[in-house]
Amino acid sequence: MTGDSSIRIGADVGGTFTDVVLSTGDDLVTAKVPSTADQSVGVLDGIHEACATAGIAPSDVDEFTHAMTVSVNALLEETGAKTALVTTEGFRDVLEIGRQDRPDLYDLSAQRPDPLVPRRRRFELPERASPDGVEAAVGEDAVRDVAARIRESDAESVAVCLLHAYADPANERRVAEILDAELDVPISVSHEVLAEFREYERTSTTVVDAYVTPKIDSYLGRLTSEAVESGLPEPLVMQSNGGIADADTVREHAVTTSMSGPAAGVVGASTAAGATADERGLRGLVTFDMGGTSSDVSLVRDGEAERTTDAEINGRPVRTPMVDVTTVGAGGGSIAWVDDGGALRVGPRSAGAEPGPACYGKGGTEPTVTDANLVLGYIGESTELGGELSLDVEAAHDALEGLADEAGLESAVEAARGVYRVANANMARAIRSATVERGHDPRQFGLVAFGGAGPMHAAALAADLNVGTVVVPPACGVLSAYGLLAADEKHDAVRTYRTALDDVDPEHVDALYDELEADALADVRNPETAVVERHADLRYAGQSFELTIPTGSPFDPGVVAERFHDTHESTYGYRMEEPVDLVNLRVTATAERGEPAATHEASGEAQTGLREARFGTDGHVYETPVYERAGLPPSRTVGGPAVIEQAESTVVVPPAWDAGVREDGALVLTSDHSAEGER
Repeated sequence: MTGDSSIRIGADVGGTFTDVVLSTGDDLVTAKVPSTADQSVGVLDGIHEACATAGIAPSDVDEFTHAMTVSVNALLEETGAKTALVTTEGFRDVLEIGRQDRPDLYDLSAQRPDPLVPRRRRFELPERASPDGVEAAVGEDAVRDVAARIRESDAESVAVCLLHAYADPANERRVAEILDAELDVPISVSHEVLAEFREYERTSTTVVDAYVTPKIDSYLGRLTSEAVESGLPEPLVMQSNGGIADADTVREHAVTTSMSGPAAGVVGASTAAGATADERGLRGLVTFDMGGTSSDVSLVRDGEAERTTDAEINGRPVRTPMVDVTTVGAGGGSIAWVDDGGALRVGPRSAGAEPGPACYGKGGTEPTVTDANLVLGYIGESTELGGELSLDVEAAHDALEGLADEAGLESAVEAARGVYRVANANMARAIRSATVERGHDPRQFGLVAFGGAGPMHAAALAADLNVGTVVVPPACGVLSAYGLLAADEKHDAVRTYRTALDDVDPEHVDALYDELEADALADVRNPETAVVERHADLRYAGQSFELTIPTGSPFDPGVVAERFHDTHESTYGYRMEEPVDLVNLRVTATAERGEPAATHEASGEAQTGLREARFGTDGHVYETPVYERAGLPPSRTVGGPAVIEQAESTVVVPPAWDAGVREDGALVLTSDHSAEGER
């Protein structure tokens, strides 16, 4: 890979480890340290370790980019700010009414998550707007009265979402001005967070922004201060859309960080494996990131990650543009257990970083996927995770022995095989959800494996899915951090404009696009370097869902309609002779950054030993060669079974698979799936 020679550092916080990648211009240096309760501590620990390894001072770093889990953790653990909601009279209960659907159609006991804002902190204002504009102005005395009640409620943040504010934000803007003067708390307004129709989704997204803003503001303020004090530049932050932004911009739009970490991984996978996909004629890539607590799956086509605006986090809609990621609770730290019916289950509960899997020797006693991998021989007794964490194989055996007794299995080894296969089945379902269930044949894609545990499971998953190519990038154990170095700066803007496409005034639409471009470019650090793309959400008249397609400039209704028909047919298998409605206008401004420069040269011995490892449905024991990845030169091919180790991750090459080394250091695993032992 070639590109920018500046010194850059990327730090990604995971559930178990914090990963750091440092590009010196000629090489990549990596570090993996335990995540900490205050994420900034682990981030700076990892940065100092990487800088020490590279022989540079933090003050030598030109750019520092960061991905975090502050927002998503607050949403999953429900530890965000005490939030108040101000809305139009009669719409106080939108958050609870939702779409009046069931989270699980056939589960009679299914429960919705409680609203992030309890009813006692939801306040109404007499005002009214329609899609055509304001019909009744908001009364300022009423707003001040609401401000006094919010002050008494001890709210730490306020969300303002008035009816049809996406069409005319005059009332909402005035409410925000008065609340800002009366209160000393952050205020999120819907026309700035999400200028789209659909009242429930707009309210939910605005509330999420308000809910996480104090935590994001506090965290980034603290991290920025500590980074600058250490000599580092102020951090850039990965957003959910797969692009970076400066910390000040993100602090004003906190909801955009809700999928920060997974987005970084997808960007890294797309960058690191794109050349392999092109060479092998693949339709695209399935990215598979298996970390300590979960596995994330996404799709990359034509070199671009699939994006969505229709996402939920912990049952709550978040309609900001984000990389389309399917997550399943199966990671290295996922705990294995036996359900009431006697079936072996894995996850979603995780041992996390503290106490961690039993083999970490930190007090954990419950069996995990990592313990199973150790017992099966995929991880060695002498392996040091992250280069420093030694493993206790006896503790892993003890934990799995207890699981075996509970599940009625013969031994710890049998339990380990069961845990490995159940975890793989969970992850295979996630991959099918992102491919088969959306009309894509996984056999035409390559699987990009990364994360601390991903490359250990990737070939077995690929065999189950009949995928013939697995790519393991050089920095696979810290690929999300690598993605931070490769990500472009990216900003989005959206506005609802509902009309029949046949009735559109192209000049008026272009004028609206110009306004959206100005909004998106306002957040770009160097707007003169940005490329702007225009898209639109369209649907057939009467449909309740939209497809997003590129429109180009100037806006041509005929061209746009034909693109919509083609996209609808490729997505759903048919087109209709029905009128097409225009719903939303979207703009994305992208400022490219050069990829980090890196080369691969073999150093040291390739094969470091042999150990017993079990493969196949019968758990056959193979005397398996163990290789040091750094010692494998370009063009070398390793036949399975084999284990290829590096500081942050381990690659398992089953029987009937081969692993070839590319010039850039990536491993490409291939198989004809002809042998049962591959699984």
